[in-house]
Amino acid sequence: MDKAARRLQQIQHIIIGPDTHDAPAPDAPSSPPSFITEWKTVLVLPDGVRASILARTDGSSLIALDARPVLAFRALARTAALPLSAVGAPDASANIMPACPVLELFFPATDAAQRPERIALDDLWAVVYVLWATMHAQEVIPIVLAPSLPNAAELAWYLLHSGLARFALAGAPSPFASPSTETENKKSERAPELFLDRASFWQGAGTGPAWGVARGWLRHTPDHASFPHTQSFTRSARVIAQHPLRPLKPPGGTLLYARYCAPVRAVLGMHVLDPGCGEDMDAFHRWMNDERVNSGWGEKGSWEKHVEYVRGVVDDPHVLPLIMSWDGARMGYVELVWIKENHVAPYVPAGAQDYDRGLHVLVGEDRFRGQAYSQAWFRSITHYIFLAEARTARVVGEPKRANAAIVRTSVDAGMHLETSFYFPYKHSVMTMNLRERLFKEDVFH
Repeated sequence: MDKAARRLQQIQHIIIGPDTHDAPAPDAPSSPPSFITEWKTVLVLPDGVRASILARTDGSSLIALDARPVLAFRALARTAALPLSAVGAPDASANIMPACPVLELFFPATDAAQRPERIALDDLWAVVYVLWATMHAQEVIPIVLAPSLPNAAELAWYLLHSGLARFALAGAPSPFASPSTETENKKSERAPELFLDRASFWQGAGTGPAWGVARGWLRHTPDHASFPHTQSFTRSARVIAQHPLRPLKPPGGTLLYARYCAPVRAVLGMHVLDPGCGEDMDAFHRWMNDERVNSGWGEKGSWEKHVEYVRGVVDDPHVLPLIMSWDGARMGYVELVWIKENHVAPYVPAGAQDYDRGLHVLVGEDRFRGQAYSQAWFRSITHYIFLAEARTARVVGEPKRANAAIVRTSVDAGMHLETSFYFPYKHSVMTMNLRERLFKEDVFH
């Protein structure tokens, strides 16, 4: 059995593995007799659509969105790699980039009358999401688009111009492949590979108003260009700083981010805390009066005290207060701050950068504690920060040095310990995550 065939078997094992949650998805599409009739729900898209997958007896796999078949894929009898620095090098033949099976995307209907006139771009993005959910360990996924797809040229243009995919560099061998012993579908096997890029995908490539794709993790995206860089100034009792002018915050109650987290099989949502929302304030008041939370935050007190606290945070242009939830159930609170106009800025080695951002977090509900949940929400907060501002290159934390649990959670979520220092009121460690590292690593499966 060649490597491509073995890899396909591994993919299909992932798709139809023996876990108890691999039961047929609710309202799954009906399957022709040639199909393996066990659908697996792979993920819930940020817009609430359920993506499921079906491994078929012919070796291909079918992807459906809310029970609607969209595209199928199959592994061709070759592999491809994406050499970068090795291209043109004297030892280019020693390229160590891993070779992965080339996947062909096609529409599964054999009757031309059943084929759609066009594959929508938001459906293609969802298909790419499913591929990354099932093949997340790969840095790239080489694909070809079947010529029979009705708008294959448009789909390829979208993948390449959005950054979801790329061609191999000029001068790279193509295909970078093992010899093929099969003749079936030779025309599609000769098509140039597009390399789906994992780091680009998780940075939100191909989503937003510019592409007409509203399925991304950012649920509140402006229709205008990115906010301009212009200088502003903050002077307060704790801060004197020049820094970029920050965009106005979305109104209370606005859902900013949603992502399905496979380890806990739930969708993490983050919305702007609304002081006029009874459910938000009830949760905030109850959490702050929990002894476990109070030991870290020190904000135990009356309803009036907490209303005043929240209104102060809402009115502060440098702080974004968010309520976190799992499948709609409120579970925690986070404050996102701009580091340069925060009192932690003087402690940052080599100084704070213009778009550094920080976070302060609490988990208020005991049923949502534990490593799996903590990793998922911590990585999601960091993900949101980097998506919300492309110029943000670092996320900074400053937990108490004695708080071993949150320090360990920070490291588990991909942060490193940058330094330790003394505030006037606590001994802290400075944790830090870098944009490049986060998106290069396999942390969102």
